Amino acid sequence: MGKAHVRRGARVGAALLALSLAACTAQPVPAPTQDPASGPVIFNFGTSVTPLGLDPALVSDSESYRVTRQILEGLVTVDPTTGAPAPSLATSWQELQDGLSYSFKLRDNVTFQDGTPFNAAAVCTNFHRWFTLPAATRGDGAMVPFKQVFKAFANDSRESVFKDCVATNPGTVKIELNSRLTGFLQALTLPAFDISSPKALADMAANNLTETVAGHRISKYGLHPVGTGPYTFSSWENGTVTLKANKNYWGEKGQLDVINFIPYEQPQARLAALEQGKIDGYDLVTPGNFDSLVKSGMQILQRDPFSVMYLGINQSVPVMADDKVRQAIAMGIDKQTLIHDFFIDGTQATSQFIPPKLSGFNNSVPGVPYDLAKAKKTLAASSYKGEPIRFYYPLNVTRAYLPTPEKVYAEISRELTAVGFNIKPVPIAWTDDYLGKVTSPGDHALHLMGWNGGYSDPDNFVGPLFGSANGEFGLTDPQLVSKIDRARSLPNGSERNDAYQSINTQIVQTLPAIPIAFPISALAMSARVASYPVSPVLNEVFNKIKLAD
Repeated sequence: MGKAHVRRGARVGAALLALSLAACTAQPVPAPTQDPASGPVIFNFGTSVTPLGLDPALVSDSESYRVTRQILEGLVTVDPTTGAPAPSLATSWQELQDGLSYSFKLRDNVTFQDGTPFNAAAVCTNFHRWFTLPAATRGDGAMVPFKQVFKAFANDSRESVFKDCVATNPGTVKIELNSRLTGFLQALTLPAFDISSPKALADMAANNLTETVAGHRISKYGLHPVGTGPYTFSSWENGTVTLKANKNYWGEKGQLDVINFIPYEQPQARLAALEQGKIDGYDLVTPGNFDSLVKSGMQILQRDPFSVMYLGINQSVPVMADDKVRQAIAMGIDKQTLIHDFFIDGTQATSQFIPPKLSGFNNSVPGVPYDLAKAKKTLAASSYKGEPIRFYYPLNVTRAYLPTPEKVYAEISRELTAVGFNIKPVPIAWTDDYLGKVTSPGDHALHLMGWNGGYSDPDNFVGPLFGSANGEFGLTDPQLVSKIDRARSLPNGSERNDAYQSINTQIVQTLPAIPIAFPISALAMSARVASYPVSPVLNEVFNKIKLAD
């Protein structure tokens, strides 16, 4: 857990002093819960938006994953200290055939929350389901994590990295691959590869999208997931998701009996709910809330940066295919002003998508510096003739990579208008399927987006975005795709590092999108919370929360 950064230097001393004392002074313990002696221990957590669905195989938003991480588990999890894969439903594993297969020894005496046994057959049911997802369920698959990692589904098995799942015996499972995937174990730590009850998948027709939440089509299973985790699904009403402790959980049960995930779209509403004792903590602290949190004696817990905020460019809109137009956009964005005004201190500007802590970050790539005069000249020499540029941005949401979307949009729009672009705003509520609209083919010339890193491998940052053609960028670049395919199969070492550095260089030069910042995100907690399992990859399971006496 890092120390919090504050917006202005004059506040640093006071803020750090408040943080060091927050757990034992100032604010009395809020009481949205009952005393353990007289009733269940209830924990209320404020989120920025309702989940898009609770079937982790079919969603990729962090608020959905925040809930499903409590209910389901994968074969491996993330070591909170090293970030390396660690045992979960598998107690050990072995790489075979030079990385073309992996054998997993499964944990004994584990049952799903519906009472059915966890075994190798259940694991393979899940892998085979992901591999054979019908088009009506997955669409083009661009946002489905299975495709992002394994490249293709069963209908195009020649392109897929995944080959088969074999139940060697009830306690051992083997995953076979068509080609080496160096980050395979790391990828399995994603919530998308958590194991669901085969009975629940069948009983609730997991592949039939008959329900709608926040403009997003989901199945009955997406409303009621069943896994092996420390909490079971209880209800989802008026946006609030309620979980209850799994009394038969195989691992550490934790202190919390009931968890309520309560959405507050506006940052000020989350802050007020914490100060009034309606919630015990919330995620996605915005810069404007720091003063109030410090004065209230609340704890501010900072994550190490592991996400990238970027401006997406859709080259299927003809004018965006012009190199000079994209260069003018890049030259016209003042990243330092954006970061200073709208992000938490410690956020760093970037010209690359791979964070510095991962191999493949290229120190020799300077990026495109802000230069308004040069941007104007470059635009004048381009094919752009003043046509409207439709700029999509989300409303009523806070993301770890984008704390104040409306303000960031307004500043970038102002800067690009100064360059000479005719910007047309297209605001879309997050709950009106903003994510789906900007990642599908359409008229979004520009859009605000970001990527939360899910595991410690450079492929996680460039593979899902640029490893195949997709509707978000309207990009066809066989050379870049080929480079990414090769790099993800190379063993760790200097050759793989050089390959990702080359990929970084090409992305900087061709500008399929413009990375702007590696943002810092933070949570706020009341004094009731003694410790919280802060994770840069958001692997925050609430049975690890410790409450103050």
